[in-house]
Amino acid sequence: MASIVLEGISKTFPGVKALIDVNQKIETGDFFTLLGPSGCGKTTLLRTIAGFYRQDSGHISVSDQIIDDIPAYKRDTGMVFQNYAVFPHMTVYENVAFGLKTRKLGAEETRIKVANALAQVQLTGYETRTPDQLSGGQQQRVGLARAMVIEPKVLLMDEPLSNLDAKLRVDMRDEIRNMQKQLGITTIYVTHDQEEALAISDKIAVMSGGVIQQVGTPWEIYKNPVNTFVASFVGDMNFLEGDVIDSGDNSVVIMVNNHKIRTADSDIPLKKISLAVRPENLSIVKEEISNNDFSSLPGVIEKSSFVGSLIRYTVNCGDNQKLIVERHKPQSEALMPTGTSVFVKIPVDAILNFDKDTGVRI
Repeated sequence: MASIVLEGISKTFPGVKALIDVNQKIETGDFFTLLGPSGCGKTTLLRTIAGFYRQDSGHISVSDQIIDDIPAYKRDTGMVFQNYAVFPHMTVYENVAFGLKTRKLGAEETRIKVANALAQVQLTGYETRTPDQLSGGQQQRVGLARAMVIEPKVLLMDEPLSNLDAKLRVDMRDEIRNMQKQLGITTIYVTHDQEEALAISDKIAVMSGGVIQQVGTPWEIYKNPVNTFVASFVGDMNFLEGDVIDSGDNSVVIMVNNHKIRTADSDIPLKKISLAVRPENLSIVKEEISNNDFSSLPGVIEKSSFVGSLIRYTVNCGDNQKLIVERHKPQSEALMPTGTSVFVKIPVDAILNFDKDTGVRI
């Protein structure tokens, strides 16, 4: 097991600043996820840690040892790729044993380690098969076994589940999480899938434009985003823009579409702000509500989607402002037709405030 320290890591490709002054410590045994959209720098950072790229500036340390000048094949890391990267001309056994062979382990020790690795990924009995005789999920397990069999200090995973179907992806992420915890390997995992990141991680680093925007537990990232990018990228989020018209008494009143919305903050040193609230915190009511605990906005149901465990409504509140409202465990009478006039009930303590110009959390 090993801790990883990134100090001032920057990387530029022609015309692109891929990483900008990345500083982060990853604790021993953590499952640490790099989350962000395509082009945000997460894969570049992973490949720089692996040694496939050399950073322009900064240092990478593993277990207090700087590894900047150590080539990739000597960095004691295991890599699991998006496209499986199994050798098509080798059997499952030969694929998994490849890293051990390059380390010149004896035949008996290799056999024992390969058997243990295949058992961990539930592929015992598949030793003589070739990749063309395996499903996509099985090929990915071979890649995982090959990465783990060398007992690396650090396990690096580059969107390993993105080529799998939805159900298998969920099953495999649970398997990966369980194996990682059993082995205690410090793991860095790259994904653009927010749900996957929330379900599997100890810590998440949300990236955009080559910069780490926020690092925290899944709960912290979802519940307390530091800016509008994190708030909008991780899960669904509603945004409303308004003008501060009054503050005091442990609350601030914001005018949105000529309706007063109360938030729990006592002082906001701005005139224009963005309000944000998660769909699951909203509800639909027939009458207007305004008190110390709730505010409401009038609107018209523009769309409704029934997805089994919940109904998702899109409510048009005018002035190009729409709110997504989720009702969980719905009954049949909860289904409201489009065109229905309603009020969206907004809990005061569910609202997050952001600087309209900078996007920074207030």
